[in-house]
Amino acid sequence: MKTILVPLLTTLADLLRSRASLHLEMLALRQQLAMVASRDNKRLRFRPNERIFWVWLYRLWPSCLQTLAIFKPDTLVRWHRKGFRLYWTWKSCRYRGGRPAIDSEVRELIRTMSRNNIGWGAPRIHGELKMLGFGVSESTVAKYMIRHRKPPSQTWRTFLDNHVSELVSVDFFTVPTATFRVLYVFVVLRHERREIVHFNATYHPTAEWTAQQIVEAFPFDSAPRYLIRDRDSIYGTRFRNRVRSLGIEEVLTAPRSPWQNPYVERIIGSIRRECLNHVIIFNERHLRKVLKSYARYYHEARTHLSLDKQSPVLRSIETPDQGKVVAIPHVGALHHEYRRAA
Repeated sequence: MKTILVPLLTTLADLLRSRASLHLEMLALRQQLAMVASRDNKRLRFRPNERIFWVWLYRLWPSCLQTLAIFKPDTLVRWHRKGFRLYWTWKSCRYRGGRPAIDSEVRELIRTMSRNNIGWGAPRIHGELKMLGFGVSESTVAKYMIRHRKPPSQTWRTFLDNHVSELVSVDFFTVPTATFRVLYVFVVLRHERREIVHFNATYHPTAEWTAQQIVEAFPFDSAPRYLIRDRDSIYGTRFRNRVRSLGIEEVLTAPRSPWQNPYVERIIGSIRRECLNHVIIFNERHLRKVLKSYARYYHEARTHLSLDKQSPVLRSIETPDQGKVVAIPHVGALHHEYRRAA
């Protein structure tokens, strides 16, 4: 009796099914056949539009799970849950609270500064915007600037902060020329305003030449009280005697400890990254010309984090009513200074 009753009830249920249910079942089967036929016996990978079709069919007719033959019902359920998350993510993002967006002019200016000045980070760009009278935060600048891959910035400690106005540092660095010769550059840096007091270049540095650079750097009783240097043999007896005659007391760093002379190491790194790494030097005269151009930009336009986003030569803060923003190229347009012009 049971064996006869079960097929009879199944047949009766099929007869009582709605016409819409039959159409949906046929649609599901045809869709599966079409998907298999379009793959040409290749591995079946579902396209986004096919996944959307099955998710919406499942929403209209949950019984479609019984007709699936080419993928598991759990797969369809997973697609549905993913679609649910995406839908509510999109819906919740339609309203964005928080601070109002900054003006499009400022956004474009931030992108222009970061695009035209390789190596500038958010603090440097924020300093330029501050000079132009824009009241945006540094985090906003970081959000809209164009990212450049660059080495991380170096941290360094000061020496004798109480005597910063009386401190200078000196050091050498090398520059290769187009003919593979090596030029030696001597730099003198004053700590108080990060001012490049003096620089010069030569193919053959000697103790006498180095001592003469100190005399040229501090004429007319302008010598500082302390001079920080490393223990290079180039600073021989002549150099030490010349420094002592100017009333300068030498402070020597420990052997192989460049971090003890951080300011001048920093300026040498800046000269390389922001200038010399982008130029092929032909000769001594060419190098002096390039360094002179960079020193002018460094003193008059470049903002410094340690100087409260100011330049060594103080710049006045300009307001929007002074005119539109114009770009003034420096160092062959490697860098730009931004001013307002009526």
